[in-house]
Amino acid sequence: MSYSDPPPPPPQYGAPQPPYGGMPPANHPRATLILVLGILSIVCCGLFTGIPAIIMGRSALSEIDANPTQFGGRGQVNAGYICGIIGTALSVVGILINILVYAT
Repeated sequence: MSYSDPPPPPPQYGAPQPPYGGMPPANHPRATLILVLGILSIVCCGLFTGIPAIIMGRSALSEIDANPTQFGGRGQVNAGYICGIIGTALSVVGILINILVYAT
């Protein structure tokens, strides 16, 4: 290196480094929808959104398991699936309680 050579460029501070092993796979296309349906099944809609959350969650989990390098978002899908099960169960219990109350 001589005095006539240009100085090396300064380091780029704040530039994100790529993660080790490459980029993680993108979330499953229906991951957010499944999570929203599962949460709505607990909060207000019950069976109307709980059953679709269960069905779609089950299929999305099988797609994620089949292609783990293509699809991510397993936690989000699993949370929506579980919320769908809980919301459906709570709705069924509520319906049974209403039937028992009105029957007596």
